Amino acid sequence: MAASTLAVAYLAAAVLFILGLKGLASPRTARAGNLYAMAGMTLAALVTLASPQVADYGWIVAGVAIGGGIGAVLARRVKMTDMPQLVAILHSFVGLAAVLVALGTYFTHRDAGALDALLMAELGIGSFIGAITFTGSVIAFGKLQGLIGSAPLRFAGQHWVNLALALLMVGFAGQFVLGGGLPAFAAMTALALLLGVLLILPIGGADMPVVVSMLNSYSGWAAAATGFTLHNELLIITGALVGASGAILSYIMCRAMNRSILSVIFGGFGTGEEAAAAGGGVEGRSVKSAAVEDAAFMLENAGKVIIVPGYGLAVAQAQHATAELVDALERKGVEVKFAIHPVAGRMPGHMNVLLAEADIPYDKVFEMEEINPDFATCDVALVLGANDVTNPSAKTDRASPIYGMPILDVHRARQIFFVKRSMKPGYAGVDNALFYQDNCALVFGDAKKVVEALIQALGHS
Repeated sequence: MAASTLAVAYLAAAVLFILGLKGLASPRTARAGNLYAMAGMTLAALVTLASPQVADYGWIVAGVAIGGGIGAVLARRVKMTDMPQLVAILHSFVGLAAVLVALGTYFTHRDAGALDALLMAELGIGSFIGAITFTGSVIAFGKLQGLIGSAPLRFAGQHWVNLALALLMVGFAGQFVLGGGLPAFAAMTALALLLGVLLILPIGGADMPVVVSMLNSYSGWAAAATGFTLHNELLIITGALVGASGAILSYIMCRAMNRSILSVIFGGFGTGEEAAAAGGGVEGRSVKSAAVEDAAFMLENAGKVIIVPGYGLAVAQAQHATAELVDALERKGVEVKFAIHPVAGRMPGHMNVLLAEADIPYDKVFEMEEINPDFATCDVALVLGANDVTNPSAKTDRASPIYGMPILDVHRARQIFFVKRSMKPGYAGVDNALFYQDNCALVFGDAKKVVEALIQALGHS
């Protein structure tokens, strides 16, 4: 394939990626955006394989067959509730690939006597960004999967330790560029691997959606660095798009959570060490429980109902039953809206994806800033497993790990029914003060079964 043809094909693929990214900015256009991105990736892969630089297809075919087979199995078996940790582990693969590409390029160019300072700098940057992305994503996966505790793991002077490791890493990178060879490369990469661990361990469970978004950005920059190493313009463009969009999304989410973007980048963000040690519980008070029939009666006689979906809905796969509940309520003249917190679930857009899967109209789904004023005039708020993002302690308890995080103002509704399996706290490990309010009653049970029971009760009324 001629160089000019390859360049035009890469340009077309880049345009498709940009259109895909633009489409993903809205739930209404997300499907089209995915199709654009898939078309761009297909085109990019085909023209790359047709490039004269590809001399042997044996390892490529083997890699595609093995990787594609694993991907096909995962796509069919991984539940929607496990998607956040799948995304995290996929980010780790990108980081590891960047490290391996840098290492392989170093050996091939060293043996050919073609190493220069610019190439060495590219290899160093690609390797340490990739290494931080790799171990940071593995730790994020462990936290999301429950293999590592969701509580922040902090120690005295952690930021000074991270700073010292970062300076040492940069120092070895400089030594590598100046001809330090493989020992300097190994030391730099090892420090980056350790730094990735220490940056993510101090981050608590409530903040993990932001971490997943930031690691997505890191993986993009690692891919861009790999593009410079391989002299592949499309990989540079794609990596830059992913890196920049991930960083912007992280910034938006941090603003929504009243957090600092710099704290995300440097690890251990939140409300401080004293907050991490606090339990945030409400002692000496009891909760009220309600039967499904009581909740159905209140819902049926309400003028306005706001449904707040959370991770409990995702675990129970209750989105389709919830769509049926909305239909049943609207047939009885009840106005129904959905309230979505920016970090509900375990990754950005988790709840939006679930509701779209159940064909719930987009005009019924509202973000936090839009819907919060409505809670004061809401007759019934139905919370389906959204724990931390509805906790009033975020506004009132300075000792709470989630203090300062904007929440959905569910506590202002006239009546709250909170569907929950047990009194176990949310992912942040904090007791929810909402449970103890006089206007809140808990309906214990699996979200899908409870919603189906509500539909049945409404049908008999």
